[in-house]
Amino acid sequence: MLRLLVGFACLWLLVHSGSSYEVGNKPVTEDCLDCLCETMSGCNASAICVNGACGIFRITWAYWVEAGKLTLPSESDLSDGAFTNCVNDPYCAANTVQNYMAKFGQDCNGDDHVDCLDFGAMHKLGNLGCRGELPNLFARVFNQCLKAKQRLAEEEIIKGQAAPST
Repeated sequence: MLRLLVGFACLWLLVHSGSSYEVGNKPVTEDCLDCLCETMSGCNASAICVNGACGIFRITWAYWVEAGKLTLPSESDLSDGAFTNCVNDPYCAANTVQNYMAKFGQDCNGDDHVDCLDFGAMHKLGNLGCRGELPNLFARVFNQCLKAKQRLAEEEIIKGQAAPST
């Protein structure tokens, strides 16, 4: 009986001790994450928190909570540093963004599909405000980054087509 109780206690702790930073559903592409990072912080990991927004994606505590309180593998979401430790770790932060977008992903710009433009709006304006107008600087930097990524992808396709087949 004692062994059964200990087993249930261990199972409960595993289920309720917070989420590690691995996620299954990842709707945001690497290019989109790169542009979010570039736009939010210049991918500068040295500035830990600015006005309550932390890490390379400048994630707030509320965003982290809504995304499911991901944590580093050795940490509980109840620990004092769980939020700052996760959002200042590039992988945990990226997975926090992935979780947020998987949970709240929507067509923010009315073009009938959910893509990086929508994720950018959601990240900056929140899931309830994403249909609003993006700040000019954010929109300009984000769109320039996306266009640069698209040009690189097109160049890779052209190079692949021009390469002699063996």
